[in-house]
Amino acid sequence: MLLSRLSWLACLAGSAIATSPEQWRSQSIYFMLTDRFARTDGSTTSPCDTSQSKYCGGTWRGIINKLDYIQDMGFTAIWITPVTKQISKTTKYGDAYHGYWQQDIDSLNSNYGTEDDLKDLASALHDRGMYLMVDVVANHMGYAGSGDNVDYSVFKPFDSQKYFHPYCKVSNYDNQTEVQDCWLGDSTVALADLNTEREDVKKMWYDWVKSLVSKYSIDGLRIDTVRHVQKDFWPDFNKAAGVYCVGEVFEGDADYTCPYQKVMDGVLNYPIYFPLLKAFQSTSGSISDLYDMINTVKSKCADSTLLGSFIENHDNPRFASYTDDISLAKNAAAFTIMDDGIPIIYAGQEQHYSGNSDPANREAVWLSGYNKDSKLYKLIAATNAIRNHAINHNDKYLDYKNYPIYQDKSTLAMRKGYKGTQTVTILSNLGVQGNKYTLSLSDTGFDAGTKLTEIYTCASITVDESGKVPVPMAGGEPRILYPSSELKGSKVCS
Repeated sequence: MLLSRLSWLACLAGSAIATSPEQWRSQSIYFMLTDRFARTDGSTTSPCDTSQSKYCGGTWRGIINKLDYIQDMGFTAIWITPVTKQISKTTKYGDAYHGYWQQDIDSLNSNYGTEDDLKDLASALHDRGMYLMVDVVANHMGYAGSGDNVDYSVFKPFDSQKYFHPYCKVSNYDNQTEVQDCWLGDSTVALADLNTEREDVKKMWYDWVKSLVSKYSIDGLRIDTVRHVQKDFWPDFNKAAGVYCVGEVFEGDADYTCPYQKVMDGVLNYPIYFPLLKAFQSTSGSISDLYDMINTVKSKCADSTLLGSFIENHDNPRFASYTDDISLAKNAAAFTIMDDGIPIIYAGQEQHYSGNSDPANREAVWLSGYNKDSKLYKLIAATNAIRNHAINHNDKYLDYKNYPIYQDKSTLAMRKGYKGTQTVTILSNLGVQGNKYTLSLSDTGFDAGTKLTEIYTCASITVDESGKVPVPMAGGEPRILYPSSELKGSKVCS
């Protein structure tokens, strides 16, 4: 009998518990901007005008107080934005509330709390058998001003111009040298590009990341702006961290993005993101492009099960900014969790937040009242529940790469897991106005006569004598099938 994953994790409570890609493969991540998730005072009414780009008061202590909300959705890990000390002054673009304009990597951002607060967050997560992922930035430092007039002494420990590339703007993303050596930002906030080819800069970063992970019992890292640093910097950074690292490579071309998995454990799955958005942002979306990209990513990335799967984050418009159709949102979320890779849900997605581009997509979650009855909260909880159960029930579940088994103009079906304990996920982009019909689905791997449970409706379905599965579809809602006999011990449809 397999030892439950959460029981195993509980045995390791109180210390950093996830150091390897293998341990992270089975996780499900809830991502938040620390400043926008929860306040220490527990307020659900404190205003937060995203257009002002100011600190709104979210803290590490606030996160601790709301871990039930996260864990009740079935998440086993959280990812928080960078913890380092930032530009202190308010710029034309507002404050560095997001954490990507760092100036002192050896100090914490006091707006989020103290060293003890961050340590307590790690402990609180580990006590629950959950993991802590922290965002880090190695490409640049932040400066409130133009790139051609920088006071380098404000940066710690990189307090001299010698540590940086000469100032130039990235103007051509097809020129990889320019992407790596020139500066992001603009004349209002210059993102001073570190010369990561220098051996002393490498050493400072490798020593720092090892210390950060150890000091705060961090279990994993998300790494910002990975494509803007030369590839040979990353293997030793990942090794020094000693934990799973997933990098942001903001590019949808699998031929460009997948090779980065050769220099770190994983990358965010932007190759899937774009066709996933295209498939479900309207009722005329392209299912075939998504179907094809599932197979492309499997073949071109080193290990699709270690990629970060998402449909929302703080750098891209919210899904609901494209459409308010709740069924389409459900399908996009279900795909995110049931595809290969480590699912990442962005805080507020479960409340159907609809902010468009930055900063509108960085809303305060507390203003939702942390509503556990929202349709997406419930769907995400149910989807995480079946994924977690499938992983716990069969230790080979994750070894089976997601296999798309059916497509038509509005439907995608995909299978994951070995015979007898597999999940079959059916997705539709017909939207809430979609008609009722029965999909006759073959190639599921289920034997004739097998009784299945559809985990959202809890309907019972029997595989017919020809091996086809009659799947009731309605209102464009997603469906997930699992053998009824294998649900024992789960909270699914109990």
